[in-house]
Amino acid sequence: MHTDRHDLRHHGDAEVRDDGAALTDLAVNVRADTPPGWLRELIADSLGSLAAYPDGRAARAAVAARHGVAAERVLLTAGAAEAFVLIARAVKVRRAVVVHPQFTEPEAALRDAGHAVDRVLLRPSDGFRLDPARVPEDADLVVIGNPTNPTSVLHPASAITALARPGRTLVVDEAFMDAVPGEREALASVTDVPGLVVLRSLTKTWGLAGLRIGYVLADPGTIAELAGAQPLWPVSTPALVAAEACVSPRALAEAAHAAHRVAADRARLVAGLREFGPDRLYVAEPAAGPFVLVRLERAAVVRHHLRDLGFAVRRGDTFPGLGEEWLRLAVRDRPTTNRFLRALDRAVALAGR
Repeated sequence: MHTDRHDLRHHGDAEVRDDGAALTDLAVNVRADTPPGWLRELIADSLGSLAAYPDGRAARAAVAARHGVAAERVLLTAGAAEAFVLIARAVKVRRAVVVHPQFTEPEAALRDAGHAVDRVLLRPSDGFRLDPARVPEDADLVVIGNPTNPTSVLHPASAITALARPGRTLVVDEAFMDAVPGEREALASVTDVPGLVVLRSLTKTWGLAGLRIGYVLADPGTIAELAGAQPLWPVSTPALVAAEACVSPRALAEAAHAAHRVAADRARLVAGLREFGPDRLYVAEPAAGPFVLVRLERAAVVRHHLRDLGFAVRRGDTFPGLGEEWLRLAVRDRPTTNRFLRALDRAVALAGR
């Protein structure tokens, strides 16, 4: 059981609360300029049916159809964060292992449920890539993100499925997979890997963090166990409407287009960051998510200077496996990136004084 300095409950939104509301936000990984107008209209129209209790059958069927699986393999949740809590409470666990650095909520949920948690720390010297052999053989619950937050590493699907074992629950957080062109390496539609549980979020690509909507894909028995740990009517009617809309053919086409745009914007950001090589700034590459992880000297000081210059970025020292020399930067459009790179140049200069 690890008890250390990492604040597992610190998330990117903390960087833009209160005095950060006026900052240009590179701390939160929600796609900018979302939700789109057509989605806002659908959600607004759903408010007329709030007197009725939520009925998730249509949304569940739509999600199942989107991934080509049976509806019994789908559980709708109030965001992926709720799914981590359900897993921690409902799945029988003897030895839980979380592969870090990654989103800290799975470990926090497991701890809160009374489980001891072991960590496998991926190393920057290995490009934060997964070596399945490093995961203890007796682990009966393994959690990994793909692409991983905050490293932006996209692990090969074969490396992740190599972690599957009889009697082991393998949880793969694919919250950012729809930001990967073609969703290569995705496991959401896979049904023949034993113990596989895939989590998806609709809050990142569609800008619905305030609405809370996500889902779990797993074998029907696991879905039934997780559903048994949920309260009644866990997902609101507006969130159900959003879920159904966000897996429609129109939405999938829009998300695919956005994924290519994010890739181009990320390439621009990474190219600009490479120019800071003389300042000993290191970029974790190749990056596959809508964010980039960087290491630089005096990062905490640079981060504070960036705030003074109008930009919020995510501190890295709350992620196990990282220290205060790390920062996570959300990918934004080219004009925003250009402004940020100029501010970073100034912040680095100020930190070096």
